[in-house]
Amino acid sequence: MDVGYLLSAAAVRVTGTSLRNGIQVDYESLIDALVQQSEALSELPMLRVHWYDSARDGVPDGSQQFIGELPNVKLRLGRFGVDGQQKGVDLRIGLDLVMHARNAVADVFVLVSGDDDLTEAVEEAQVHGVQVILLAVPNGQDRPHGISRHLIRAADGLKIIFPDAIDHAVTKMETPSAVPSPMAVSLGGHPRAKAPLTGSTAQEGSPAARLSSAPAASGALDISTGTTNHEDPPDLAEQIGSVVTNVLTTFRSSATPEALAELTAGKPSIPRDIDKALLTDLSDHLGEVDLSEAVRHQLRARFWEQYDQAW
Repeated sequence: MDVGYLLSAAAVRVTGTSLRNGIQVDYESLIDALVQQSEALSELPMLRVHWYDSARDGVPDGSQQFIGELPNVKLRLGRFGVDGQQKGVDLRIGLDLVMHARNAVADVFVLVSGDDDLTEAVEEAQVHGVQVILLAVPNGQDRPHGISRHLIRAADGLKIIFPDAIDHAVTKMETPSAVPSPMAVSLGGHPRAKAPLTGSTAQEGSPAARLSSAPAASGALDISTGTTNHEDPPDLAEQIGSVVTNVLTTFRSSATPEALAELTAGKPSIPRDIDKALLTDLSDHLGEVDLSEAVRHQLRARFWEQYDQAW
């Protein structure tokens, strides 16, 4: 599970923006649903979840530490770069995928990610006789969100996470004054006594005939094309304004007074999580992987312009 993809895509479905701070997640419910769906796909018992996320200096925070202590859950942490992007996560996923395939740890790998950078790792794992099934987060139209076309072509199948599972486990963060403790927000309540078995590998058998999951027509998928358009679209200013409005609205509905004060005090720097959401959302809107420096500058300037108007 690429947690960055899982939560940012779920946030888009729930709030309209990839800002993870705008949602609260019942991880126990979500993990259970993913396990059940993965086991139904493969008709095999789940072996273990590999939970890939980023942390400051690679050190787990409280919720990540809790998740890593769950039985049958392997916490794998990358770090944040200076630009707020996660570093080392894709490499860890790719290396683990190939290593486990080479060692015949499992027959089916269920991959919750959409990153184009994993395409070669998927193909290398398949050389060793395993199947790799993509499990995508659904967008608002219940279509796969943020999945690279190259990754789709490389994988053995594509399914979406059951929309009800996302809608039940992921909710919009509201009224900061009523927000419970960080652990409760992150994990959706107290840890359960029986730890979940979660979805990255499945054991035994050869279920090729049972896993015919062809993707829908490309025009019906909310996926990244892996291309970059260097000409600004005519409605760029409108797209930027829409993205900034959504991010600001979500941030304001979930931020504590301390977070608001920190944002104002740090001006003109934009906090890492907000800046990442702005860049990710605009990339999704424009269908581009890389935004030019000019567009990034315009996006960040527009953020502060609308922030000053709103506050």
